Amino acid sequence: MTSRSLPVPDGLDGMRVDAGLSKLLGLSRTIVAGIAESGDVLLDGAPAGKSDRLIAGAMLEVTLPEPEKPVVLQAIPVDGLVVLHEDDDIVVVDKPVGVAAHPSPGWTGPTVIGGLAAAGVRVSTSGSAERQGVVHRLDVGTTGVMVVAKSEHAYTVLKRAFKERTVDKGYHALVQGHPDPSVGTIDAPIDRHPKHDYRFAVVAGGRPSVTHYEVMEAFRAASLVDVRLETGRTHQIRVHFSSLRHPCVGDLAYGADPVLAKRLGVTRQWLHARRLSFAHPGDGRIVEFTSPYPSDLVGALDLLRAEA
Repeated sequence: MTSRSLPVPDGLDGMRVDAGLSKLLGLSRTIVAGIAESGDVLLDGAPAGKSDRLIAGAMLEVTLPEPEKPVVLQAIPVDGLVVLHEDDDIVVVDKPVGVAAHPSPGWTGPTVIGGLAAAGVRVSTSGSAERQGVVHRLDVGTTGVMVVAKSEHAYTVLKRAFKERTVDKGYHALVQGHPDPSVGTIDAPIDRHPKHDYRFAVVAGGRPSVTHYEVMEAFRAASLVDVRLETGRTHQIRVHFSSLRHPCVGDLAYGADPVLAKRLGVTRQWLHARRLSFAHPGDGRIVEFTSPYPSDLVGALDLLRAEA
């Protein structure tokens, strides 16, 4: 652990602790927020929370954690990673199940970035070492369309587009039961689960999260739903439908029925990034990419249709 003491500059007067320290120390707001929540930020000797306000001239004392060991990018070939489109600015892939978007601590399996490297595809060097070129992510257990930036210009443009919500992200989900109404919007804040690590939940005071949906096909035990994300929180679709008591089929982490999943042969959440549309960073034209369902998802639908 290392400690740093520094006065609050006039230009940061009134700024939130996490935002101000992020600027001062060159760390992400997420990391700074974690340090504050651990009680390792003092403002004139008193503990300061991440949302407290800085005071010009006050003395900041920050205890920094030891840096994590760097993540080593492994160029592991990825079975089933299909390139849907590639040009000088972007590469669009159809991500298979069991593949992470990028390397991360604790994950030793294949990644989209590693698979592209193994195939000789060079991506943008923008972003942290393990996330170079990554402008959005899909869960390991979610399949479908994902875009990666190849040029530095594309990285900047696409990151801004995702932040400003100008990217159209369409998913198909098979959820348990029958959502009522059949067309609707789920507007519920999401944050980390208060009790379970690596999970998220609808939490008062969480980050604003909006999901639009429409039931496309109803079966006896489940419904096939078209989903459009207005925001892009981690596990957003899974959390929102679980909060309505309509979890994605096979999503045992968020309350899905294991008996139904086994009967349908589903071993992960039935969730697929069906389409992705955005302004191409090279010339601004609107481009759209789609992905067909993989065989395990098709098999579950076939069984449900046979029961009708």
